[in-house]
Amino acid sequence: MKCFVTGGAGFIGSNLVDYLVKGNKVTAYDNLSLGRKEFISHHLKNKDFSFIEADLLDFEKLKQSMKSHDVVFHMAANSDISNNSVTDIDLKNGTIATYNVLESMRLNNIKHMIFASSSAVYGEAKVKPTLENYGPLFPISFYGASKLAAEGLISSFCHNFSMKAWIFRFANIVGKNGTHGVIVDFIKKLKENDKKLLILGNGKQAKPYLHVNDCVEGMIHGWKNSNDKINCFNLGCKDVTTVNEIANMIVDAIGLKNVKFEYTGEECGWIGDVPQVNLDISRMSKIGWKAKLSSNQAVRKSVKELLKK
Repeated sequence: MKCFVTGGAGFIGSNLVDYLVKGNKVTAYDNLSLGRKEFISHHLKNKDFSFIEADLLDFEKLKQSMKSHDVVFHMAANSDISNNSVTDIDLKNGTIATYNVLESMRLNNIKHMIFASSSAVYGEAKVKPTLENYGPLFPISFYGASKLAAEGLISSFCHNFSMKAWIFRFANIVGKNGTHGVIVDFIKKLKENDKKLLILGNGKQAKPYLHVNDCVEGMIHGWKNSNDKINCFNLGCKDVTTVNEIANMIVDAIGLKNVKFEYTGEECGWIGDVPQVNLDISRMSKIGWKAKLSSNQAVRKSVKELLKK
């Protein structure tokens, strides 16, 4: 198949490209605002791979680049969820970019989209574990709002133009090529000062962490094993990991002693952060998939991978 991957040089996108190039033709499309060319450089000499450095907001470039592809994996977004100082970043790079992708698909007669959504669409859900049919959905971050708006656009295009979509609401994804998030943040801080670690919030925030390899395999499995017009899945694992546990895992992995943890003290790490997340993943289980790694195992593996960098 000819696969078009938006955000193809980013964290999840580059790992997805690594998977897809084994047997498919792949185009990675990325403006390199968060992605890095080094993540896909080992594919550049592969005749079945091409890289296009361009922005999803450049509609004409996107439309032309997407020609003759069979399926779109829409991974691109402003994934640095803690950045709320510029209020239109997620509107442009999330919602409008998704419209451009969908309209380019329509004009190129491409019928299948696999979309990287987020558990952030649920906001501070009152029901945990949270099912895909939970509502009403009131996201508390601009990132979550953009993902929810994108889901609405995807549903509308599918119903109006005979498309099909696979929407995956991700847990916290960690692993190789990670560029931000709690693990990256803690490693950076401890390299700068191995005696003290500032932790945003109270350290009790607890979320499911899914390794990026499981994330990629889960998306492919969901795509191949469901066939509704709109296929919506939570993609995660059963257990959760606290921020304090992550801090201790990283300290142990580096081999540090007597690191003092300091806290900003709030329940959440930043405005827009959902401190407690627990996803019901039974819908993925029913189609025969589960994560190979638990949340704690995913964190430990990711720490090792990121420390190697």
